[in-house]
Amino acid sequence: MDSPFRWFEDRLRQLEEEGLRRSRRTVSPTGHGWCRIDGRHVCDFASNDYLGLASDARLRKAARDAIDDVGTGARASPLVCGHTDWHERLERRLAQFEEADAALLFPTGYAANVGTIAALVDDNDVILTDRLNHASLIDGCRLSGARMRVIRHADIRQYQRELDKAAGARHRLIVTDGVFSMDGDVAPLTQLAELAERFDAWLLVDEAHGTGVFGHHGRGVCELLGVHSPRLIRVGTLSKAIGAQGGFVTGPQSLIDWLWNRARTQVFSTGLAPPVCAAALRAIDIIEQTPELRIRLRHRCEHVRSRLTDAGLPVPDNTTGPIIPIVIGDPQHTVRAANTLFENGFFVAAIRPPTVPRNTARLRLSLSLAHSDDDVDALTTTLIDVVRSPSQ
Repeated sequence: MDSPFRWFEDRLRQLEEEGLRRSRRTVSPTGHGWCRIDGRHVCDFASNDYLGLASDARLRKAARDAIDDVGTGARASPLVCGHTDWHERLERRLAQFEEADAALLFPTGYAANVGTIAALVDDNDVILTDRLNHASLIDGCRLSGARMRVIRHADIRQYQRELDKAAGARHRLIVTDGVFSMDGDVAPLTQLAELAERFDAWLLVDEAHGTGVFGHHGRGVCELLGVHSPRLIRVGTLSKAIGAQGGFVTGPQSLIDWLWNRARTQVFSTGLAPPVCAAALRAIDIIEQTPELRIRLRHRCEHVRSRLTDAGLPVPDNTTGPIIPIVIGDPQHTVRAANTLFENGFFVAAIRPPTVPRNTARLRLSLSLAHSDDDVDALTTTLIDVVRSPSQ
């Protein structure tokens, strides 16, 4: 008798032939930017631990102290009984850090984007979303039921045309990444904020890859570009530069109160584990008090990007920060390059469709302060040799 799941087996074989099948790996971090995968000790250039805080001893101690205080789990959704003193302290700290009226925690950054967008708009409204936005933003737009207009990447003129056509909608919502996670470029937030003001729209910015990395105080791309607007809704994550886990939204008190009542991914999810909140609290203090971390990271990124572009590697001109894509195009060639790097002791992500558009498969290099200078130089030298190799 044929398996009732035969269809999936056939499709998986097709994905394998196209170089698009993903396989699971067990990654065991070992410290200083290294990890163990499949029995091999490799330097990890795939994670988003930009400031190297995920294994910081100060965050570990904060988490242990919270365990001693209240245990490991939140025990229920925030609305029932899962909003502890640790959650309250973290939300107040995030609001202070982001210079916002209030903040609201979510179990993940994905949940923050999906839940917030779906709570803001419905089929009476129009959403404008960049075609390269993260999947969580796209999924939130679809789930909301609002009329969705997909905008060519960072095309201000198309934003303007679609906003003009949406004048009759009840609400207009512009949705964008602050830093695009697969391209490493920054959204045109200054122009988008101006359009939001002109067309009476809201502007939602996902600062997942900006928080802790950009801006004088580490608040992200909005701070870097000086974007301050009463129409602004900022979404962030605790799982990247902050080195913990979870998502958050900051904005006016009325917005946060509405999300507390209507964001389903928050209402119906168990709260963050209190030790995670404690670790995030400590990380925010570190980020705020040590701006030299961002300076060191920026210099490292500029050095690596310069070496790669000088060597003629296909790095887009407009990338900035710790995300550096090397666009190879063909998925199978990209996987072979990643495998060769792995054999040489470097874990670099091979990003393929549907995560990125067809014919834009790439190696996604993610830099961190956890790495030593020697490790970064060794990776850069090996990467240049691998991408230049005719066998790739």
